[in-house]
Amino acid sequence: MRVVIPGGSGQVGTILARDFHHEGHEVVVLSRRPQTGAWRFVEWDGATLGAWQREIDGADVVINLAGRSVNCRYTAANRHEILQSRIASTRAIGEAIGRASRPPRVWLQASTATIYAHRYDSPNDEYSGILGGDEPGAPDAWRFSIDVARAWERAFEEAVTDGIRKVALRSAMTLSPDPGGVFDTLLGLVRHGLGGSAGDGRQFISWIHHEDFIAAVRWLIDRDDIDGAVNVAAPNPLSNAEFMQALREACGVRLGLPAKKWMLEIGAVFMRTETELILKSRRVVPARLLEQGFKFKYPEWRAAARDLCRQSAVARVEASAA
Repeated sequence: MRVVIPGGSGQVGTILARDFHHEGHEVVVLSRRPQTGAWRFVEWDGATLGAWQREIDGADVVINLAGRSVNCRYTAANRHEILQSRIASTRAIGEAIGRASRPPRVWLQASTATIYAHRYDSPNDEYSGILGGDEPGAPDAWRFSIDVARAWERAFEEAVTDGIRKVALRSAMTLSPDPGGVFDTLLGLVRHGLGGSAGDGRQFISWIHHEDFIAAVRWLIDRDDIDGAVNVAAPNPLSNAEFMQALREACGVRLGLPAKKWMLEIGAVFMRTETELILKSRRVVPARLLEQGFKFKYPEWRAAARDLCRQSAVARVEASAA
């Protein structure tokens, strides 16, 4: 099977590429900055057709992850790049698929669980979930993220790819022990005594263990009867306070200093990021995966946290011995 992953140079793309390559599949990553690796990298600009579209023709699967990182300050320039990088790349891929003589049988498109409303009362599934943007008192930055998510999915839906199955992956944060990933950052906070609750700690965190993320992607590729939006998240989101407590316990750290909202606002400025990534309540559940019989290996955070801490420890030992 040939798997093409536009924008596959980041953490999630590397997780997928590594797994598909390990299983003997041909993996092609489309990147603005091609590199040498175990699988092939092909240069593209993420916006216009070029030689890269030959990789789409004859591919079995396309998994588009392209888009500028949202882990930045939402300046006017960054907002423009975040939005346009997603829309332009999605349109370019759609055009390449539409022109292919042998198009892929399935196109998996990155989206985000952030598309749902900030809420505490009920979980957001694909059927009754409330899309965000209209929450009273929501900061402007939060509305921007919703606008981006909606525009991203709209560009995907509008792509003319007759007969091609299309799935929008509304993914929660994917946690793996890879250096520089989200879990690595959280682990660093805990080890430095900063792994307490953020804000009031009530906001829900949706997450997924990297092994379940890979399994869900593979499952969606194989299931010819599923298309449209799919929530890719573990079935049991929990509050920030509970999430961090479980992570501290898994790491063997007793205490973690909490961070008040005003402290997070100041810290975000210095770290050149936005507090939305921490303070927005993302209570998302994978109704479609569950009803169709997908089985999570790590449905509960405590077990997932223990395993991730174990994997991280093994990786550190291997790195020091290398």
